[in-house]
Amino acid sequence: MRGPQDGPATDGGRAADGDPATGSGPATDGDPATGSRPATDDDPATGRRRWVVLAVGMLAMTAGCAFQFGLPYLIPALRDEGLSLGQAGLLAACPTVGLVLTLAAWGSAADRWGERWVLAGGLGLAGLVLLAAPSVHGTAALGGCFVLAGAAGASAHASSGRLILGWFPARERGVAMGLRQTSLPLGMAVAAVLLPRTAAHGRGTALAVLGAMSVTAALLVVIAVRDPARPARDAVERAGSPYRTPVLWRLHGAATLLVVPQFVVAAFALVLLVDERGWAPSSAGALLACVQVGGAGARLASGRWSDVVGSRTGPMRVLALATAGALTALTVCVLTGSPVATAALVATGVLTVSTNGLSFTAVAEYAGSGWAGRALGVHTTVQNAVAACVPPVAAQVIGAGGFGLAYGLTVVLPLLAAALVPAELRPPEAVRAPGPAGGSVLGPVAGAGPVAGAGRGLPGGRRPAPRT
Repeated sequence: MRGPQDGPATDGGRAADGDPATGSGPATDGDPATGSRPATDDDPATGRRRWVVLAVGMLAMTAGCAFQFGLPYLIPALRDEGLSLGQAGLLAACPTVGLVLTLAAWGSAADRWGERWVLAGGLGLAGLVLLAAPSVHGTAALGGCFVLAGAAGASAHASSGRLILGWFPARERGVAMGLRQTSLPLGMAVAAVLLPRTAAHGRGTALAVLGAMSVTAALLVVIAVRDPARPARDAVERAGSPYRTPVLWRLHGAATLLVVPQFVVAAFALVLLVDERGWAPSSAGALLACVQVGGAGARLASGRWSDVVGSRTGPMRVLALATAGALTALTVCVLTGSPVATAALVATGVLTVSTNGLSFTAVAEYAGSGWAGRALGVHTTVQNAVAACVPPVAAQVIGAGGFGLAYGLTVVLPLLAAALVPAELRPPEAVRAPGPAGGSVLGPVAGAGPVAGAGRGLPGGRRPAPRT
């Protein structure tokens, strides 16, 4: 009988007994990205559980994003308390500072101790800090609470993606990671709905709601999430660091280049519509909400595309080129005052976020389960550090030369990203692994990076080609 602590089932539909002490399944061979056989639909219990794990992981990340990126919706309430706009804006940015400082550390912790307790512990601590924040006095103390909450809640970014790597076979990871990436707009949407209303009853009420959300999400993680099977530590140590090749750095760099136009477009879309196109703020906000929904759909569609073709980097490169084309069209429309500038803005806003899930999936699969937490931590750290610098720099460019200049300067970045994306992901190490018919196939060391799109989970069951 299959117990509640079991990890993913083995390939033949036979349930593997999990470890009750750790809440994880046994490490078995099969999936090169995880060092274990991938979950399949042959076992209905396993199929249901991995979607429950994904749903709870999304809920946890949504709760984290609500306070990490949603505090700008508290700025009016903070200003009502006598803070200047600059002080309120600085407070709203504090969670992001904590996030950037600890992402890599949380990823390393997830690699070492597993995702379940890292995810639950970080979110729980963040929730407790937010619940205590209303009792502190002074702007500096409140900012310290926000930095600490952001630092603790960063565990959601480093470990929730690692769960997908372990629980989902390669043929479903693109969609699963695309769903996971919708947590950011969902978290901001939750904050947009809840914070202005709860802040009407005082800042402490709004922070208490955010804290309660994080604590509740942490409890759900403890109850519902189970760590997937992980490779033995000695196998990870033998495989070595995936960073000894430039592949991961190229993925980090390409994804970071694509973040810049994303934030240039998103941060100032409302200003463009209201100041340059004459839209009412309420109407512009409704349109941009639709753009967020379209962006979420684009993440899912690109993830599904990558699952079908068996590659993350191919679709990522095509979408980067499409983004460059959309930015070019937007630049021309804005400079010429074209009536289709708004349509170009919408299309660009959707395309600029379409590659997010692909880059995360590629990084996790190449790093393997032994390094995925650290690699995703580095990936998110670099992206957030650059993203934090984009709005103030873009604001200066827009002020000096207008929106057309700002958009035009970003066109080259997705072109560079398309060139930087690896054409093919090769594992750092490869060994002979047992084949399905008693023979052997070439596969990566457990915990090392796989060839992108390799493994039984892909259409046709393709295997990596031998290295020469």
